[in-house]
Amino acid sequence: MLRTSVAVAAGKAARAASRLRGGGSALPGLVVERVDPAFLAHALADLPRGIIVVSGTNGKTTTTKMLAAILREHGLRVFTNPTGSNFTRGVISSMIPEIHLGGRLDADVAVLELDEAHALKFAAAVRPTHSLLLNVARDQLDRFAEIDHTAQLLAQLAEQTTGGVVLNIDDSFVARIRDRVADGVEVRYFGVDPSISERLPELMEADVRFEDDWAAPSPTDGDGLLKPADERSFEVRFGAEGVVGPVELRQRGLAAMINATAATTTAKMLLGADFREASTVAALQKVQPPFGRGEIIDADGQPLELVLVKNPAGFTVALGTYGSTPVASMVAINDNYADGRDVSWLYDVSFESLRERGVAITSGVRAYDMALRLQYDDVAVEEVEPDLDKALERFLTAYPDEPKRIFCTYTAMMALRRDLAARYGLANFGEDPQ
Repeated sequence: MLRTSVAVAAGKAARAASRLRGGGSALPGLVVERVDPAFLAHALADLPRGIIVVSGTNGKTTTTKMLAAILREHGLRVFTNPTGSNFTRGVISSMIPEIHLGGRLDADVAVLELDEAHALKFAAAVRPTHSLLLNVARDQLDRFAEIDHTAQLLAQLAEQTTGGVVLNIDDSFVARIRDRVADGVEVRYFGVDPSISERLPELMEADVRFEDDWAAPSPTDGDGLLKPADERSFEVRFGAEGVVGPVELRQRGLAAMINATAATTTAKMLLGADFREASTVAALQKVQPPFGRGEIIDADGQPLELVLVKNPAGFTVALGTYGSTPVASMVAINDNYADGRDVSWLYDVSFESLRERGVAITSGVRAYDMALRLQYDDVAVEEVEPDLDKALERFLTAYPDEPKRIFCTYTAMMALRRDLAARYGLANFGEDPQ
């Protein structure tokens, strides 16, 4: 107990120092881990509603935010890692401002976004009561290798889960994890209504294991299926158990609606008889797009959409969602560690939707690579400027009176978002707008 108290005090001091210096969000967690390696197990012990881990390649931040909002609307005290620091030190860092020196978290439930690799490190310290596994796609090949490896990581997380697992019924890499779940652990699925199944290829990797005769299970009344009406409005159907909706999100696109379906299905599993359709609809309709993920910024009276892209599936969905309406566009591609060093995946994305208007500027470490890639798809690029600050200044200056959009990898998004926050008085990283 003394070690935990010292760790919390050290973490709070590190957080204060980090904020003064403008440092990253992981430093307080590193300090706490060094002082008390068993901190996580102690801090998250005995939460009444358990610990939910959200993992998968795409949609973790959005889904985590939606699930936390639904549970709060039902009156639960929810701890989550809102900064998107989806590794164990990031989780600890998120706890520091909310935890007392005794080291116990004052919450009913924890909803934690964790990347596929760090989820297992977390589970080694604290076994989750529930896991929500979203999808598998090629992402950061230098870290995760091919998609079979990523699927294996998620399967191992499911094996460590003690109460309930929610799986994507439409992603065969994820749905077949059902066979790895321990006896007595409840399994539910989320997915899309059969009426829109033709849109699935734009969202996920093709499964080319032709010799495998595995077939997707039939949905039950406890499984949530998405039935969209337009780009923002939809219902989640639970067979004979009823319908949640209509819901109209503030974030548009099929991917956001699938994330909402996953969050709704998980909340329904966790809450059981306490689940309320009206509360779920109210919560989802209030959720703002997460930091940099389809976020709309008022840039001198014109909307600027900041769209995170990080792999072929995600970029394809982003172009289908945001690229269908021609506006002034910028593409910023970095290849830092958090982005993934290997950017060859750009050649698995079709950029034809950008042909009509072209791209104003490519920027970031791989600005010239991105410009070359666009050339192969006959997309005109007006300017190449690797320096993100200079590129943003030119982009805003050249198109002051029209809507704008920036597609960007993670570290490029972080840098641009900081600049935009300073220009327009936006909420800081990890904070929701008021």
